[in-house]
Amino acid sequence: MPPDSAADSPPMLAPRFPAPRAPRRAAGPAYAALDLGTNNCRLLVAAPAPDGFRVLDSFSRIVRLGEGLHQTGALCEDAMARALEALHACAERLRRRPVRGLRAIATEACRRARNGGDFLARVRAETGLPIETIGTREEAELALESCAPLLAGAGRRALLFDIGGGSTELAWVRLGSGGPPELIGYASLPVGVVSLAERFGAAGFDADGFEAMVTDVRARLSEFEAVHCIAHEVRLGGVRLLGTSGTVTTLAGVVLGLERYSRPRIDGTVLSREAAAAALATLRDLGREGLRQHPCVGPDRVDFVLPGCAIYAAIQRAWPAPDVVVADRGLREGILLRMMRADRALRTAPRPGVP
Repeated sequence: MPPDSAADSPPMLAPRFPAPRAPRRAAGPAYAALDLGTNNCRLLVAAPAPDGFRVLDSFSRIVRLGEGLHQTGALCEDAMARALEALHACAERLRRRPVRGLRAIATEACRRARNGGDFLARVRAETGLPIETIGTREEAELALESCAPLLAGAGRRALLFDIGGGSTELAWVRLGSGGPPELIGYASLPVGVVSLAERFGAAGFDADGFEAMVTDVRARLSEFEAVHCIAHEVRLGGVRLLGTSGTVTTLAGVVLGLERYSRPRIDGTVLSREAAAAALATLRDLGREGLRQHPCVGPDRVDFVLPGCAIYAAIQRAWPAPDVVVADRGLREGILLRMMRADRALRTAPRPGVP
């Protein structure tokens, strides 16, 4: 565990958004969403519930599909083999639990790799999963859909960021119009925890290397800032940062002093800027071995935590909002909500000739 600075003074936490209470039973059929990212393969199976959905099954495995992609421009055989093994496991779970709807998506690694299309054709042939690559706008829209409940009453604007393995997605959002959050602009930066880790390597663990990562990412934010003038909006007030990624959930775990990861405690937590900065400093001070042993990090993520922290630090320096909402939800949840809503609309739509 890191030094327990929280033992001397309470962590600087804003009130948490209450987690919605799921009913004990959820009526209706099951739906499944699969997200194959640059670093992870994740499956979520759920059934509709009055306030969203009830999770029936989940699967997550680090596959590092984007390993070496920055250098070669292609997915390597070892990475594809790891991803295929995880996808076969997902397909087997789905064979045991039939679903009404399934959507399987791939993101940045398969978008960028010159053999990404061939790999997905192989996935479809070997597993039967109808996997497809989605574009950056849809990726931003799905993340916003899943996180919208956490933005209720949050102010005038929100900046949603998703720090992924191969890219970082930004969504600039209008709030408070009486309807759902509205996407004003979005961007996909071609930098994520895997690509930064491969570029900077061990240098990212020392002070100069970490600052070099922050500087690199900060420069990439300038175009989005020039278009939307977010820093000015932050100075005016009423702008909320919302992060959905392993980086921000790890920062929340450190602030809360968790001995093991707990989604109910993490999802919806609001961290003050000072609390998040203190947690980031704690992670940097741990070093590789300390990160490996930390219950919210572990050996599989030790190389990716500080690159993620560098991306977060760049975002916070560019747009120093007073706090950040932490979301343990993302593309899979957005896919499920969309599928359930579309199916419900189809089933309740009036049929021709039926009064």
